[in-house]
Amino acid sequence: MTNQEPKAATFIDRVYDLVTRHWPLIAFLTSAAMLAAAHAFEKFGGLAPCHLCLKQREVYWVAGSLALVLTILQRTPLWARLRLPAQLLLGAIFLYGAGLALYHAGAEWKWWPGPSTCSGGGAASAANLEALLKGTAKIKPPACDKAAWVFLGLSMAGWNVLISLKLAVWSALSALRKAPAA
Repeated sequence: MTNQEPKAATFIDRVYDLVTRHWPLIAFLTSAAMLAAAHAFEKFGGLAPCHLCLKQREVYWVAGSLALVLTILQRTPLWARLRLPAQLLLGAIFLYGAGLALYHAGAEWKWWPGPSTCSGGGAASAANLEALLKGTAKIKPPACDKAAWVFLGLSMAGWNVLISLKLAVWSALSALRKAPAA
């Protein structure tokens, strides 16, 4: 018989363990951060959201709400039975968000047409409404097929594809993690 020392956990092992163990809370915080960033781009960046942008936000509202409930359930005896299906559901929601964001990014790249409902969703000020009534308005609603902001060659929708895919993968990894001993 040989005495083998236990393998020391690497940095990656520790990150994996931390993220998968606390995934519902991390998913909630990430969803909240994504919504905060979207609202910051709107409020401080002056980028009014298009129809598809608003739909992508809805995904984060749903995922964040579910993740908050899961964070609470994680501290109950129900968690042992609900862990796998609940986290797979969370992953499916993020995967849906990635698909929606890919559709939006594809419309921006002119790979396919955007929805016909793609019109403005921003709030109008009293001055804008007055100008609209006078016929002098210069209001241009945001369009789903034009990227309002691009960083490193990707629009917000493109970045959302990558982030949503990452969240879906982490959800699956967390769901497939070996259940802790009771």
